[in-house]
Amino acid sequence: MRALRTLLIIAVVLGGLFTVVDRLAVAAAESEAADRIRTGQGLAGTPDVSIRGFPFLTQVLGEELDQVDVAMTGVEATAGGRTVRVGELDAQLRGVRLENGYSRAVAASATGTARISYEELSKASDKDVALGYGGDGKLKVTGSVEVLGRTLTRSVLSTVSVVDGDTLRVRADEVPGEGIPGIEELVRQRTDFDREVKGFPAGLGIERVEATPDGLQITVTGRNLVLAG
Repeated sequence: MRALRTLLIIAVVLGGLFTVVDRLAVAAAESEAADRIRTGQGLAGTPDVSIRGFPFLTQVLGEELDQVDVAMTGVEATAGGRTVRVGELDAQLRGVRLENGYSRAVAASATGTARISYEELSKASDKDVALGYGGDGKLKVTGSVEVLGRTLTRSVLSTVSVVDGDTLRVRADEVPGEGIPGIEELVRQRTDFDREVKGFPAGLGIERVEATPDGLQITVTGRNLVLAG
């Protein structure tokens, strides 16, 4: 019994030491990955990186990590050729392969969300319109048109959608005609637009977009995303 008790104590001690070493190793790896992402994306701040799964060391020996979560701020994208600042971009990377002597990491798949404020999105409209939340997942677009020497300011509720994985399309659901010939066409010239969005990490494309009270929420997905290398 004494020998068994001694073996159990040794096992507990060794297990505790392994856990400590494993957590120290994962912390060092997260810091290194964060620095590489910051450099690769040209970020002013260092992103938060969390490597999931336990134990970490056995994943490293197998040269594949189950999941890596990344939160980045300060990402800049272009919409219609104009620079817009993206709010926090959160991404979940799965099946991260470690290659070239651990100097390169490639995620088999990735999903994430990003947010663009309406103020930033208005900068990219290129039509001197104001954008805001219209409720019920709709975008509120306000612009002015000249009709018969008069300036008319109108707001419409619009649907925003994704085209070809990289373009945001804004279309008014309905435009009040007010009995004036051609006014709907004039208003739509101001309120309807497409904007190609570029600047997300290579390998990520836009899958879905939704208008929320805090801004435009964008869902991105991708495959074979290079995390570092």
